[in-house]
Amino acid sequence: MKKISLLGATGSIGLQTLDVIKAHPDQFKLISMSFGSNISSGINIIRQFQPRFVAVKDKETYEKLKLEIPNEEVKIGYGQNALIQAAIFDGVDCLVNAVVGSVGLVPTLKAIEHKITIALANKETLVTAGHLVTEHARKYGVDLLPVDSEHSAIFQCLQGENPKNIERLIVTASGGSFRDKTREELTDVTVEQALNHPNWSMGAKITIDSATMMNKGLEVIEAHWLFDIPYEKIDVLLHKESIIHSLVEFQDHSTIAQLGTPDMRVPIQYALTFPNRFQVKNSKRLELWEVGKLHFEKADFNRYKCLQFAYDSGKIGGTMPTVLNAANEEAVAAFLNGKIKFLQIEEFIERAMDKHENIAHPGLEEIQEVDQQTRNFVQTLIS
Repeated sequence: MKKISLLGATGSIGLQTLDVIKAHPDQFKLISMSFGSNISSGINIIRQFQPRFVAVKDKETYEKLKLEIPNEEVKIGYGQNALIQAAIFDGVDCLVNAVVGSVGLVPTLKAIEHKITIALANKETLVTAGHLVTEHARKYGVDLLPVDSEHSAIFQCLQGENPKNIERLIVTASGGSFRDKTREELTDVTVEQALNHPNWSMGAKITIDSATMMNKGLEVIEAHWLFDIPYEKIDVLLHKESIIHSLVEFQDHSTIAQLGTPDMRVPIQYALTFPNRFQVKNSKRLELWEVGKLHFEKADFNRYKCLQFAYDSGKIGGTMPTVLNAANEEAVAAFLNGKIKFLQIEEFIERAMDKHENIAHPGLEEIQEVDQQTRNFVQTLIS
């Protein structure tokens, strides 16, 4: 029985993780969890899965939840300290980090210190502080298992292979909601249009990141840290069907790809069951004859400026990826709230990166300080 802590339980990845836990009650038990402020969904999860500890975003949500859930049923906390407590709660042996944003960083570091296996769906953790997280994982002998479909695909392709033989990683991208639009056509796109992803059902922030291709840029940085591969050997390939999730090319130019229908439960479950595989209930089998054709295009860095920003920040290193991520989070939130236009997301990211004086080897406090400074700067631009 694997005992699970799930951060971000009411989000898209969180709910699909719960589907996996529910489908295999003899294999998994939810011990602790967190959610933001979605009370109704949170209460349903608590009553169905009966975790021992729940962390919520703020005191207001905490007070509302306490009225619905008696103390004798589950312990409840709020804020960053509660999020950490959920991550390392007594008995947990696997943390599924599915929160959105850099808030997932410190709980991940603390869980690693407690030698808890990390199933990572929170890409901002590695983007913001990849060097700290990977150094921590090596120090404490903890596995970082990827949950993103692209990184899970690479991870699966590398099983039984010598990493020294890798020539390049090829991360595929659907192109998002606006893949068929020119830059000129993006001037006045709406939030509703941006949230209409053609292939995947994801949370709002990730869906916007997919439309700007920042999501893919963050995944490139994440791949760099997960697989210890230089950025020059990581390519992005547009593939609108989302059937091939990623590929690995080796020195002899043999290329191994991982294919499947778009279903996040597959990589989630693989991270939880590795090195074993279980049946994914109600998943659609891939029938290539039904798909018929697969399409591929080179990524256009002039069309998708956020992808270029991600490569640039990753190669610069230090605190620059922290700036990239913090500026993006603030700008995306402003777009979702109707405060800025779609193309202003990349404008504000670029201005934040241009302004920043990079710190080459930052510690955790410096990363947190740069993160907050960047958010303040972008908020000033927005207002």
